[in-house]
Amino acid sequence: MSIRLYIGNLPQTFDEQELAALLKSIGEGIRFKAVLDRETGASRGFGFANVDDEKVADALIEQLNGKDFGGSNLRVERSERRESGGNRRAGSNANGQPQAARKAVNKVVHSDAKSEGAPDPRWAGELSKLKDLLGNQKTAV
Repeated sequence: MSIRLYIGNLPQTFDEQELAALLKSIGEGIRFKAVLDRETGASRGFGFANVDDEKVADALIEQLNGKDFGGSNLRVERSERRESGGNRRAGSNANGQPQAARKAVNKVVHSDAKSEGAPDPRWAGELSKLKDLLGNQKTAV
């Protein structure tokens, strides 16, 4: 199974061949993919390396974490895989704990349709004020 490493704090403009040579000097079987901005195509300053061997992954972290590359100190650490589907918010929170789906959460929804027995929630505050005013009125009968 492949180990995925996060390589961050890359310079905005860096030579990918130079980084590939640096990775290859540590060990074989390392594949790097930089994350690019969708609109501009420029590097976002980080990427991911897939490593086939556990020992090579540990050596990569040990030798490159904090090392100067193009004027920036690299940050190299193990990457935690996301849940399948790509949307982390739907299935679990940042700690990996299950989370209720958004639609399952009870929400107050305002609509123009009248429900029997309940006042329109948009006017609830005004209705409360009106009830107080009527309750305070005293008329002689």
